[in-house]
Amino acid sequence: MKLSIVIPVYNEARTIEAIVERVRATPYTKEIIIVDDGSDDGTRDKLKELEKIPEVKVFHHQRNQGKCAALRTGFKAATGDIIVVQDADLEYNPAEYGVLLKPILEGQADVVFGSRFLGGPHRVLYYWHYVGNKFLTTVSNMFSNINLTDMETCYKVFRREVLNGITLKSNRFGFEPEFASKVAKKRWRIYEVPISYQGRTYEEGKKIGWKDGVAAFVSIVRFYFFD
Repeated sequence: MKLSIVIPVYNEARTIEAIVERVRATPYTKEIIIVDDGSDDGTRDKLKELEKIPEVKVFHHQRNQGKCAALRTGFKAATGDIIVVQDADLEYNPAEYGVLLKPILEGQADVVFGSRFLGGPHRVLYYWHYVGNKFLTTVSNMFSNINLTDMETCYKVFRREVLNGITLKSNRFGFEPEFASKVAKKRWRIYEVPISYQGRTYEEGKKIGWKDGVAAFVSIVRFYFFD
């Protein structure tokens, strides 16, 4: 079994080396695919050193296009049996890959979502982010008729075959509702597992805001009715 760990990166010079080190420490045969989405904070200089590591592949977008655009580039380059989406901001812990992979390896699931709301330890932060997440997850579930607790989670792990027949069209953070909608429509077996979460403040570099929440709502409706 080989993992393709796809890491979209935008202005993460402070954390990119640490997340790659943590991913490399996981006990799996793997390739680490980093897609720099037009960073201008020194991230690219860090990536010049990281791409010297044999298991690391680096791709660059000349301008910022958004998380989903970076993931599309990473997915095209992936050669593993199982794909793991990993953010570069240290909010999610690669040491938990075993928990995420277990339902797939045991033949119970095709797609696994790592939920921040199933009892794992988490940093206490923004109440309205929590409310917004629950609202978007509920609306997504209503349209797709599944019962996720955390549609917006970064941790999505899936067998390579799941990408067959799925054309991702979103750019920024529209990936989350689009992916949930499309795997539900394809009737892939979906599991959720609890994960920990070390959220960042805006001062620490958090990027998602209320406009992304509005865009996610629009994406839910769009991909249910018009895709």
